[in-house]
Amino acid sequence: MIEQKNIESPSFFIGLDDKDIISFGSGQPDLSPPKEVYNILPTYSAFRYGRIEGDKELRIALAAQYPKAAAENFVITNGASEALDLCFRVLAGMKGKKKILLPSPYYYSYPFIVKFAGLESLYTKLKAGRIDINDFSAKIKKCAAVLINSPSNPTGRIEAIGTLKEIERITKQLGIYVISDEVYKDLIYERENYLIKGPRVITVNSFSKTFAMCGLRVGYLYSLDADFIRRVIEMKTHVSMNTNILAQAMALEATRVPRSYVDSQIAVWRERRDFIYDGLKSIGLDLWKPEGAFYVFPKVKNASKAVSDLFYKQKVIVYDGAWFGSPGRIRLSYALDKEKIREGIKRINSYLTRQ
Repeated sequence: MIEQKNIESPSFFIGLDDKDIISFGSGQPDLSPPKEVYNILPTYSAFRYGRIEGDKELRIALAAQYPKAAAENFVITNGASEALDLCFRVLAGMKGKKKILLPSPYYYSYPFIVKFAGLESLYTKLKAGRIDINDFSAKIKKCAAVLINSPSNPTGRIEAIGTLKEIERITKQLGIYVISDEVYKDLIYERENYLIKGPRVITVNSFSKTFAMCGLRVGYLYSLDADFIRRVIEMKTHVSMNTNILAQAMALEATRVPRSYVDSQIAVWRERRDFIYDGLKSIGLDLWKPEGAFYVFPKVKNASKAVSDLFYKQKVIVYDGAWFGSPGRIRLSYALDKEKIREGIKRINSYLTRQ
């Protein structure tokens, strides 16, 4: 019998491992990394400190994926989380406004990263999971930067290209930074990713989702703003120094795998998306159909109670929408196989029919 404690944040569930639990919690791919990343292990022998900005070969390989980019436009970080943290701490050290515009719902760490940097969050409410450009336009003038997340965690929605282009225009005109969190950019089901462009755009990405390399903690940020990159490198020098150099070497191998690897992953995610979406709709839940990433975000009455009851009574992990700024919903990750998804939906339905 599990001792019942209050469930107040995602940290309660992270790392929890029990064969009887169906976890829709963590956004961690259950698929295998490309086999190529393991091939270097038997002969790898470089264990000295690495460059603060990251391995040059890896940065050159990344530059080939971005227009007009060079190795000098990249900093390799300890996951996308460190990239975001560095961005906001650098912004905090600049003169000017101290507010950051965040979408709401948001990834649960965003407000904390902003707060820990000494900045203040301002929220633009999403409509049907997407940015309302009118609300965005009214609030962005008060801010030093905006954080964009498309595809979105937790909604699974992607922003319209027209909206992204309007954000480009507005922020360029106002001289405002755009931090574009694109860790799910390769996991889009409806169209190709649209890369936000501009002189003050900082793109954040990682190898965690596309290549199922979460635990290796290799992320990066990219920008054509040379002064911002310089400031980030200086900050990282005193915070974490180099990112794990073995993990970077494995990430370099991941950049060389054929596109067919990514395509095969997308096919699995799309199939699971359809399966969980249809399954949750069939038991009466109201939710958006995801267009990317691997999350669904249905409405549920008494969501916080449901999160606790589902865990303690049904052995099902879901995340409280309140953690994402959206009470009355729960987030489910479909980073688990279809049979577990089927069983999880069965348990959720069993709980809901008794309410």
